[in-house]
Amino acid sequence: MGSLRLALVWLLLGGAPWAWAGPVSVFQASLGEARAPLVALGGAPAAGAGASLWTAPAGGGGAGSASLFVGRQGGLFAPVPQRRSAVALPGTGSQVARLRQLIARAEAGRHGYDAVQHGAAVRPGRPPTEMTLGEIHAWIEATPGQPHAIGRYQFIPATLKRVSAVVGAGPDAVFAPELQDRLADVLLAEAGLGAFGRGEIGRHAFMHNLAKIWAGLPTSTGLSYYHGHAGNRATMTWAAFDAEMGRIFPG
Repeated sequence: MGSLRLALVWLLLGGAPWAWAGPVSVFQASLGEARAPLVALGGAPAAGAGASLWTAPAGGGGAGSASLFVGRQGGLFAPVPQRRSAVALPGTGSQVARLRQLIARAEAGRHGYDAVQHGAAVRPGRPPTEMTLGEIHAWIEATPGQPHAIGRYQFIPATLKRVSAVVGAGPDAVFAPELQDRLADVLLAEAGLGAFGRGEIGRHAFMHNLAKIWAGLPTSTGLSYYHGHAGNRATMTWAAFDAEMGRIFPG
């Protein structure tokens, strides 16, 4: 009875015998596909120096993720509650940087962080890296009916808004290279980078997940996962993609 009284006093004083910090699922939709849940990202801040990327919750294969090119050009999704990505880069930063570079080669080419989808008839008034997220979304709203993929990783509007909320970047945040990399890391986690690093999925399965997010990357057929949708096509061969992934992640 004495232990029960102590427990009741603890509860009345605001204590709790347990804590719960469950993840929140995030969603992405594509043209012609139903919305499907992607990985549930935890709310913990990024780990400090020495942390491993492979400890980040990745939730498996990222099935149902959408191309950054293919998307509705209308209204954006409702804001996702602001949460910090749990992707931790220190310790494997070189591999992640090389993977980002490979994706950028397929998506943005020589324009890099300032790339704007070539089909955009009305382009932003300034280089994207000099614009805030609020200014980019204002450009999107002011120019309906055209493609709006932007930056080194060619974020479409819905994806840009969603991953910005995941990392806690508001409308005043500048779309600088550092922010673009952080946003891309959310998508890498959703594609199953953590699961790949832990050996839960193979390299080719991970590559297929990446191709379902970035239309410039090929599937094992040699074609983009979104081949023919809105002019999408793979910009490298499967052999080149596989060879580079093998160099980045040997073994």
